[in-house]
Amino acid sequence: MSIRRRSAAANYQEEMEKTNGKPPQSRLCCLISLSAMFWVLIFYFHFSVLSTPPIITPDQSPGKPQFFFEEKTTPKLPTISTSISNSNSNSNSNSDSSSNSISTNLSESHEEFSDLPQKDLSLPPPIPTQTEISTENPTNPQIPTQNPKEPQIEPLNLPNPSQTFPFQKALRSAENRSDSCAGRYIYVHDLPSRFNHDMLRDCQKLSLWTNMCKFMHNAGMGPPLDNSERVFSNTGWFATNQFAVDVIFSQRMKQYECLTQDSSIAAAIFVPFYAGFDVARYLWGYNISTRDAASLDLVKWLRERKEWGVMGGKDHFLVAGRITWDFRRLTENEEDWGNKLLFLPEAKNMSMLVVESSPWNANDFAIPYPTYFHPAKDSDVFIWQERMRRLKREYLFSFAGAPRPDNPKSIRGQIIDQCKKSTVCKLLECDFGESKCHSPSSIMKMFQSSLFCLQPQGDSYTRRSAFDSMLAGCIPVFFHPGSAYIQYTWHLPRNFTRYSVFIPEDDVRVRNASIEGVLRKISPGNVRKMREEVISLIPGLIYADPRSKLETLKDAFDVAVEAVIRKVTKLRREIVEGREDKDFIEENSWKYELLEEGERKVGAHEWDPFFSKPKDGKSDKEAAKNSWKSEQRSQT
Repeated sequence: MSIRRRSAAANYQEEMEKTNGKPPQSRLCCLISLSAMFWVLIFYFHFSVLSTPPIITPDQSPGKPQFFFEEKTTPKLPTISTSISNSNSNSNSNSDSSSNSISTNLSESHEEFSDLPQKDLSLPPPIPTQTEISTENPTNPQIPTQNPKEPQIEPLNLPNPSQTFPFQKALRSAENRSDSCAGRYIYVHDLPSRFNHDMLRDCQKLSLWTNMCKFMHNAGMGPPLDNSERVFSNTGWFATNQFAVDVIFSQRMKQYECLTQDSSIAAAIFVPFYAGFDVARYLWGYNISTRDAASLDLVKWLRERKEWGVMGGKDHFLVAGRITWDFRRLTENEEDWGNKLLFLPEAKNMSMLVVESSPWNANDFAIPYPTYFHPAKDSDVFIWQERMRRLKREYLFSFAGAPRPDNPKSIRGQIIDQCKKSTVCKLLECDFGESKCHSPSSIMKMFQSSLFCLQPQGDSYTRRSAFDSMLAGCIPVFFHPGSAYIQYTWHLPRNFTRYSVFIPEDDVRVRNASIEGVLRKISPGNVRKMREEVISLIPGLIYADPRSKLETLKDAFDVAVEAVIRKVTKLRREIVEGREDKDFIEENSWKYELLEEGERKVGAHEWDPFFSKPKDGKSDKEAAKNSWKSEQRSQT
């Protein structure tokens, strides 16, 4: 006998007949119970899970905050700060806080760091990183994750996690990816005119021997150069004084694309004080009180500004178109040279950009001397570079300069003797009276005709001639590492063999080494590579026309400003993280500039014999005085 399975529809119809057309009571109760449990779970999940702050691991110490990360994949988050904040300023954590959005445009925030809400999560003060907890969508909680394409930033190890910093807003604003100026803003102090413009009005007093007024034309570039000999390109060439960086840099700053009037978001603060012009007008025939007056007045004015209190001046920088020794008078003796600007406590916190820095001090940084070329657009640079590549150079090496008979350590006399005896050397002798050395066209024409240009020390370590020669595509030959290698570390490659030749002074002075012999040993292939490297460096060694701006290329101004910003940002991060380099030795400052990224300690160096510091500073003072004698020589 077969058994036939009854259909589900038949079973349902039979049950309905037994209950007069109504579903059984027990099933109705069951459905109601399940529905109630479902809604209880929904409300529990919403109010208990989504409103819970990020979980902190139980073993988290106050000094080492850690986030709890789930291992499951989460949707990618906007790149914003790790600081946890609501769109309002209420610091109380409640169920309404999850509905507040976190703005990704940090530049629109007008709250100081001290006013930000503080949550009891043992978190460090807000700092720029790549992620933040999102509360925009309460139904889809996000766990903080790192963007794998961005550098990983380790949690900070702070002695006091609740500590706040007045420059916090500037650090946070640097993370605003929608702002092309993020992390690049410069605030410029509005100084009284006595610190800058008044000096230009009295330009005839800026030098004892030189009428500087003509050099103040064209935003500090000087009058246009005559190009009747076709030595220069068609545009961008001026008779620029080698000490005019003060005004050129300040005028160029007016064209900087990321100026701000909000100092709280500034990556650095510029002080447009014409320090070089100030010291120049009082060096001869004035007492030390007069020489120091403007410097003391300046630091007093700065101390009274709110911007100074943020970092005590460590985020401030200024420019002086002189060598550092003009600002480093060691004593209060009237006969000592220069003023004491760089020895003032306030100035020791600031960064001063000079054309020659001290190997043994940490508050000055070398930037290039101005050349005669100030292009207004990229194409001017490209045309000049291509012209330098195609030149046929008839001389192996050349030298423009005068002997230093009063300086027994100078090798200039031997260099001149070797050049005179060589058939492949071009010489321009410079001394009192008329000389082609003071003619820009004569100098540039000689450099353009040479493969190598000799650059011994001048009256001090450095020479403008080094930059004029590289502008001409001529490979510089240095005899002392202080002439370039430890000076212009922002603008020149650390691997000096790529663009220059180094012949130690003692090889010439003591061992009578043949300069021609050394240069002839360099293969033609290496000469071509070195010359191409020199030509490629040209954009970063020149100052563009201050009245315009290069489109894509970075000039010496851009390189210097970026370096200052890196320096200040690095210092701010170290302050936030509680890191201090207690092993720093200021007298070894030149060694720190040669360290690779990530290195912090210095030791013995092959160049130590070149930088045995004079105890009395006498040689520094003499170098500064001699540089002024050279200026006198060039005007007589």
